[in-house]
Amino acid sequence: MTEAQFPDHLQYTAEHEWIDGSNPAVVGITATAAEALGDIVYLELPEVGSEVTAGSVIGEVESTKSVSELFSPVTGTVVEVNQAAIDDPAVVNSDPYTDGWLFKVDVVETGDLLTPDQYAAHVGS
Repeated sequence: MTEAQFPDHLQYTAEHEWIDGSNPAVVGITATAAEALGDIVYLELPEVGSEVTAGSVIGEVESTKSVSELFSPVTGTVVEVNQAAIDDPAVVNSDPYTDGWLFKVDVVETGDLLTPDQYAAHVGS
């Protein structure tokens, strides 16, 4: 397992989202998800001010291969979306853990999150 695949400072969901420990928390999709999706061409993200619930569908990631639902790893209020990623969704493929983040949430409660090792085991690395 490499640091680039599953950065140690993040937590993960079984549905392939990641979240950092800050508040507001930064949320994105994992490199594993981005690779599986192929070339990402469109992002449907929750709007600023919207309430999200851990485990609920909050958007979509569309690629040349398929459309995948986006799940919230936490409960809280969306405080920012990554307009650069909406404008150029390919950044999620090229840099999923930094420039390719999706949105930020003012966290009220976390959902079921996995450690990097647990996520690696989940995806079979």
